[in-house]
Amino acid sequence: MPKPKKAARGKHRWIVFKVDFVPNRDKLTRYLESFLEENEWRLFDVLEGNGYTLAILKIPLDNYHDALSQINESESMSTITSSGKIRLARQRLHSIIETDPLDFV
Repeated sequence: MPKPKKAARGKHRWIVFKVDFVPNRDKLTRYLESFLEENEWRLFDVLEGNGYTLAILKIPLDNYHDALSQINESESMSTITSSGKIRLARQRLHSIIETDPLDFV
């Protein structure tokens, strides 16, 4: 079966966010499920640092603003940036790591 064409895949946004504690990927997934219960999403990169975690979340464009507000309303999470392309989101994530490389050993 051929892959769907680009237009049929739907638009989405990539959200780079920070979690103020260091959960593993499974714990972070369960934590996000409690906040983003009604939204469709997928967790991509997860980088654990000293005392916090950085991650990238893929969210459909229709749910983008809801997801942003739900993440920022949380006491332990905050968004850093977002993009329509994962490449740009990853570049921004890695520029954060390069600014503070000792936090990610």
